[in-house]
Amino acid sequence: MRVVVALGGNALARRGEPMTAEYLRANVHSTCEALAGLARTSEMVITHGNGPQVGLLALQNLAYQDVAAYPLDILGAETQGMIGYVVQQELANALQGEREVAAILTTTVVDEDDPAFAHPTKLIGPQYSAHDAAEAAAAYRWTIAKDGDLFRRVVPSPDPISIVQAPLIRNLLEAGTLAVCVGGGGVPVRTDAKGRHVGVQAVVDKDLASAALAAEIGADVLIMLTDGDYVSENWGTPVQRDIVTASADAISQLAFAEGSMKPKVDAAIRVARAGGRALIGPLDRLDDLLNRRIGTEIVPSLDEGIVYLDQEQVA
Repeated sequence: MRVVVALGGNALARRGEPMTAEYLRANVHSTCEALAGLARTSEMVITHGNGPQVGLLALQNLAYQDVAAYPLDILGAETQGMIGYVVQQELANALQGEREVAAILTTTVVDEDDPAFAHPTKLIGPQYSAHDAAEAAAAYRWTIAKDGDLFRRVVPSPDPISIVQAPLIRNLLEAGTLAVCVGGGGVPVRTDAKGRHVGVQAVVDKDLASAALAAEIGADVLIMLTDGDYVSENWGTPVQRDIVTASADAISQLAFAEGSMKPKVDAAIRVARAGGRALIGPLDRLDDLLNRRIGTEIVPSLDEGIVYLDQEQVA
């Protein structure tokens, strides 16, 4: 089975934890231990987010004013190297040398005319109080949006068109090597008039980029690991309903939160419409997710359209 596993932010940095190298490694260590069993039996690609880390690097850049701050595309490349190194090392250690693991710096082609550049939605960096967020917005000319009860910086998140290194990743899998790639959605690039790739100032959603990669390498399934048990309709309201299985067409009719669950659902729809399957569920219950005891599965078609958890429990 060829599988793409997209690690959510909780696999790298849990809410409330300081974003230190020690916490990053500890979280990645436990994540890779959980993934080791699947890695032994599958052609596996691991992708990962970088929102908190790229935001932290941006802040650190701003604090040192002797030189101009590095642009977002270079910061995205930095986080790919930083996080990819730790994931590669911890997964190789968990596998005790049974499989080779390679971290690949990847770039993602986007459209420079994508409307996302006029409407930033991608949350990056640490959370702020309302007062601190207002000060940061004024000082750095940032766009700020709510993240739960707090606030975070938001940047453009254009749709991924293709992953430049997808053929290389396919070759690695066919040779028996596990790949760590598309970190933070890959470094976003546009194609100029001469056909050259040029970095752009944005952060691509890692789930949508993972879906693009899954389609390009012919993956059987995309697994998006998060801290929620299910995708839920009307989440956080008295009429919330947890979704067990849904067709791509049926779930596309529902509304989900921008910058949160919506990119995961959109990624799942993209994979399902290409003929694959997508699973969304909790990292700490990966076996249960794979065996369909928890989590949400999106498939190309389903007679019922959507099957909810309460329907299964009644049955």
